[in-house]
Amino acid sequence: MTIVEAYKFIEESNKYGSVLGLSSMKTLLARLGNPQEQLKFVHVAGTNGKGTTAAYISAVLAAAGYYVGRYISPAVLNKREIIQISYKYEASHIISNENGQKRDTEPVKHSSILTKYISEEDITCYIEQIQKACVSITAEGLPHPTVFEIETAMSFLYFLDSKCQIVVLEVGLGGRLDATNVINTVECAVLTSISMDHMHILGNTLEQIAREKAGIIKPGIEVISYDQKPEARKVIEEVCKEMESGVTFADFNNIKIEEQDLKGTIFSYEEWKHLHINLLGENQVKNAVTAILTIKALQRSGYSITEEDIYTGLSNASWRGRFEILKREPLFIVDGAHNEDAAVSLAKNINIYLKNKRIIYIMGVLADKDYNAVLKHTGKYASVILTITPDNSRGLSSSVLAEAANQYCSVVYDCSRVPDAVKMAYNIAGESDVILAFGSLSYLKEVYQVLDVTIK
Repeated sequence: MTIVEAYKFIEESNKYGSVLGLSSMKTLLARLGNPQEQLKFVHVAGTNGKGTTAAYISAVLAAAGYYVGRYISPAVLNKREIIQISYKYEASHIISNENGQKRDTEPVKHSSILTKYISEEDITCYIEQIQKACVSITAEGLPHPTVFEIETAMSFLYFLDSKCQIVVLEVGLGGRLDATNVINTVECAVLTSISMDHMHILGNTLEQIAREKAGIIKPGIEVISYDQKPEARKVIEEVCKEMESGVTFADFNNIKIEEQDLKGTIFSYEEWKHLHINLLGENQVKNAVTAILTIKALQRSGYSITEEDIYTGLSNASWRGRFEILKREPLFIVDGAHNEDAAVSLAKNINIYLKNKRIIYIMGVLADKDYNAVLKHTGKYASVILTITPDNSRGLSSSVLAEAANQYCSVVYDCSRVPDAVKMAYNIAGESDVILAFGSLSYLKEVYQVLDVTIK
């Protein structure tokens, strides 16, 4: 099998749709030897902030010397990024004196956190195994696994063969019936911000959605949660009581912001003083706090993580497409805000970092998102809104979005295509203005490509 054939198999599996339920996933994993049973997991569910919180947790564990698998979805910039490993790389050198002679001292060590994506060779190897399993499954009249089930199974095989000591596993959708919820060896369950999204699948109330997310909670494990809205918090407490699992909620009242600008944020939380993160946004501080509480839970479980590891990990964590600066003069920022809660956070970030700036939006969303709610919170800050249609079967027409945007901004252009929108934005913007591209993550890769920003 070649990588082209492997990707073709994955692509063709799209026709089997996205089906919630664990039966098909369990069948597939059984044919593959149940690799997940030999791994340890931090399981992360939530509506917003899963990726960032998982990035912080992974970076701290890597700083502590652990070989850390991480599974995310969806891919934003690179197909291979959904399956990655973070680890600490240590280099050393001998300090020389002024004459270039080596001193009789110990080498000076420098460490950094590195991340590698699954290779195309590994994808080919694992998809070949999975394809054979799928053939035997369908031969018995059972349903063909979905793309997400295939990719999740591939991640388990890769992490096991790579000898990962712990895996930070991000839920795809919901939690209770998500394909990732076949795991049993969970060190800690993490619930990030829960809000209204995917209502047609998860439920029409916050309580229903929270119950689906809380479905990842296993009996007797530690649960760490973002400081949730009362309706979601009540559900989480009920589920934890049923499962006899202890839960710790983050208390954001204990956050003290010390410095905050476009270079990052320095903050304190409880006994942790002068923490530094590079990721921008008030919500990223909250996600970092959720990650810190998760690390403390892992320490209680016996993981060897020092205070220095926490500081190092947080300051080294990165996550693309989240209020990320791609260019300067003018500032070009991208953000994946695509639902109401994310739009509220984006509006706060505009007030923190871009106050009194002239801002040109490039906006594209999926048709099943509440784009009117997103515009309600963000539209008033735009001087100009340029709309595009995401290259996605669920993409909302740029003309429909432009019509909705006209209610919030007097200057709106239907650009349809990303290259046209970027070109127009640069024609409109002065050096001191800001171009802000946000909405569906599915079109951000094209923004990077148009701007010729490196996609590793």
